[in-house]
Amino acid sequence: MNNAASKVAVVGSGISGAVCACTLARNGISVTLFDSARGPGGRMSQRRETSEDGKEMLFDHGAPFFTVTNNDVLALVREWESGGLVAEWKVSLGSFDCVSKKFVNIQQDGMNKKYVGVPGMNSICKALCRQPGVESKFGVGVGRFEWLEDKNLWSVSGLDGQSLGQFNGAVASDKNVVSPRFRDVTGRPPPLDLTFAPDLAVKLEEIPVNPCFALMLAFSEPLSSDPSYQISYLNVLKDSEVLSWAHCDSSKPGRSANSERWVLHSTADYARTVIAQNGLQKPSEATLKKVAEEMFQEFQGTGLSIPLPIFRKAHRWGSAFPAASIAKEERCLWDVKRRLAICGDFCVSPNVEGAILSGLDAASKLTEILSCL
Repeated sequence: MNNAASKVAVVGSGISGAVCACTLARNGISVTLFDSARGPGGRMSQRRETSEDGKEMLFDHGAPFFTVTNNDVLALVREWESGGLVAEWKVSLGSFDCVSKKFVNIQQDGMNKKYVGVPGMNSICKALCRQPGVESKFGVGVGRFEWLEDKNLWSVSGLDGQSLGQFNGAVASDKNVVSPRFRDVTGRPPPLDLTFAPDLAVKLEEIPVNPCFALMLAFSEPLSSDPSYQISYLNVLKDSEVLSWAHCDSSKPGRSANSERWVLHSTADYARTVIAQNGLQKPSEATLKKVAEEMFQEFQGTGLSIPLPIFRKAHRWGSAFPAASIAKEERCLWDVKRRLAICGDFCVSPNVEGAILSGLDAASKLTEILSCL
């Protein structure tokens, strides 16, 4: 089969799915990308909020930046950089010791370059999802993948049971598509039933995850610390049961300077405690307000001079951060007979670079097999 006649469904528009979709399209394959969210990005998404005085504020409330060590990924990043989608963030790194109440390990930039999307972390995924040959359908949840043995095709249907089309190949870049957690949260069975591939099902059965809460803060004036340095990324060390790290989102290249904006992430243990008390369903406003108060109080104890914010809001990342890698060597899970690839940071390494590598490999496998049909 000529690649131009091939159609592939990609579910999930995080960086792994977006890279996979774009790479397939560049190889002449027609791609339809589905995501239940309003826009692309996954944990590289950007949150749009409004302050009480009507100012629009944007927050990178998931991944704050990414680093690169792999040459294939570096080549992509250089392409994005030349297109204005990515810039290096020359960050001032600091760590706060909660025991001594002192800043330690202050350094400029660190060992590896830190890259950010411009003007937001989701800018990369947005551009990839607009690649010619990629039809992106946001706000469309997939209810079921079904392999049609007699037609040698995948059938995809929505949450309402309506057909979304038939495809020569399928990519699941959202682990929740096959995870038992999908049932716990939605009350519905996972869209992809892997009884036909028990070896893949075993690997995906229980991927450990690190939940966390993100707190978005905006201030009318810059926060201050020791005048000899200005910290824009802070690790919180020793005895903080609540905070893991904080970063100054407005210090990144291409960001608006109409306010100083910070994003804080909780520890996984803190998030697990809150989830154990309130369940996996979407947290209530009361729960999020309580989380916001506790995280802010902890932030106030980090040695920075912190006034009351003009905006404060918490968000829960329930299962976005995998705690293990299940296909480090293979880079993605692959069923060659049914032309099914499962990719994401849970395959290679739990970071942006790992997600990109997995998406590239999924696209490579599908491109090769579809060219032989």
